Amino acid sequence: MERHFEHELESLKGNLIRMGSLVDDQLGAACRCLFEGDLNRARQVIARDREVDQFDNLIDGQCQNIFALTQPVAVDLRLLMAALKINGQLERMGDIAVNIAERVEPLIPFREFLLGTRLSEMAQIGRIMVRDSLDSFVHGNSMLATRVLVSDDVVDTLDRGIFHSMVAEMNQHHERIEAASHIMILSRHIERLADHATNIAEDVIFLVEARFVKHMAGGEQQA
Repeated sequence: MERHFEHELESLKGNLIRMGSLVDDQLGAACRCLFEGDLNRARQVIARDREVDQFDNLIDGQCQNIFALTQPVAVDLRLLMAALKINGQLERMGDIAVNIAERVEPLIPFREFLLGTRLSEMAQIGRIMVRDSLDSFVHGNSMLATRVLVSDDVVDTLDRGIFHSMVAEMNQHHERIEAASHIMILSRHIERLADHATNIAEDVIFLVEARFVKHMAGGEQQA
């Protein structure tokens, strides 16, 4: 029975890692097609979201079965709790990849304007946060998870800057109002992506160190 339980936990963790890899691929493809104006790749990202949803259902079912058939305690219980939460964050990240891909077509005529913003820089930082949060889970590295928390402030600052610059563009160049609106929405999507990565990092710290960490403030962890 104990070996079966360990096998179920390893299977669960393996599926989370595979889902994380898929979501990372989706986000990478979505960002590339956005800044390259690749509509065909954008459609592939949208179509592939079904795979993310399938992982979401699979992992949710695994967690429910383990809870129903066993009585996990200590680190095993923390793994199950973290797995449920991380699964939800990954599913939302997959949705963000789709949301980014859906903005490709309307921004193709405004690609030069898009590339003149700091959105690409913001997206790069957001994707690094996603990768670091996933790596921190795979390797049980709470120090790497803490680095993710600190990076969230950088993304928030970029989001505010892009918002104000797009408002200025709208006021000065009425022909850019539609494009600026899309860019503002994209900036908010990436800001949410960073939030989801931060949530995963917090879950990893809970899993590894058995303590709750919420909301970085002034560079210090709030337990």
